Amino acid sequence: MAVATRIAQELPALQALRQAVSGALEGKQEAVELALVCLLARGHLLIEDVPGVGKTTLARAVAKSVGGELRRLQFTSDLLPSDVLGVSVYDQRRGEFVLRQGPVFANVLLADEINRASPRTQSALLEAMNEGQVSLDGQTLPLPDPFFVIATQNPQDFAGTFPLPESQLDRFLLRVRIGYPPAQVEMRLVLDGQTDTARDVSAVVDPARLVALQREVERVTVDGSLANYLHAIILATRASPLLSLGASTRAAMALGHAARARALLRGRHYCVADDIQDLAVPVLAHRVRLATQADGFMPARDEAEAAIRDIVSRIPVPL
Repeated sequence: MAVATRIAQELPALQALRQAVSGALEGKQEAVELALVCLLARGHLLIEDVPGVGKTTLARAVAKSVGGELRRLQFTSDLLPSDVLGVSVYDQRRGEFVLRQGPVFANVLLADEINRASPRTQSALLEAMNEGQVSLDGQTLPLPDPFFVIATQNPQDFAGTFPLPESQLDRFLLRVRIGYPPAQVEMRLVLDGQTDTARDVSAVVDPARLVALQREVERVTVDGSLANYLHAIILATRASPLLSLGASTRAAMALGHAARARALLRGRHYCVADDIQDLAVPVLAHRVRLATQADGFMPARDEAEAAIRDIVSRIPVPL
């Protein structure tokens, strides 16, 4: 069966997925699309925004829409790696140690305020996010498939936090913000008094169907001219005087894969320039270092995003 035909057959499921999540986060179509792009691309999502704008709602809606198990973990300074991964405890009746799996063994893990945990605890997620497995007590245990991490951090309150190192940030395919809802949506939420908008989200696909959709992403095509365009953007980040550290090869691959996922979500079996342009900021901005950024400090998000937009605007779009 041709790729175009197969993707056309999957379009109703993709539209149902978008509609289910959008119903819980009304007025935030861009944030919903980016979250679903990240999910389809087998990536992980970093939401950097103020409290109370729907980060948990988005995570719950995504988990419920794919029929997956959601675990929420509040990161604090005293959280240990075993609180994330699990720990072996002695079972007196069986006379042996038994592994109690941690919250990471779920389809969707919401890591709330991830930058409040110590670097040791943050690093406990590295293998899980990169390899889809964890190593405990000499065992390598696979995580559920699909496995999706949604991490949050507050861009305003840095007291008592540990900024994520570049190696950790690189594990997140996209960094997004949700922002406040439109005025009419916010007013209706106030009048309705409903605080759990994700409660009524129903499963429109099951985890096995989601894995099949994720495989379809790999069949979306990127022609040679678009590949050269993407590569030109990556090279420009490395040459820009605004940046002391440009995008890596992994970042280039991430941008290409995210562009494929966006094309699939929109029902196309091929990428267009808009897929690359619209995803350049959420994919690349957290993977570069500003020339004015001091070591050990949180990167200036707005400046990094502005630098990426400036670079993209200067690269000729292929005809």
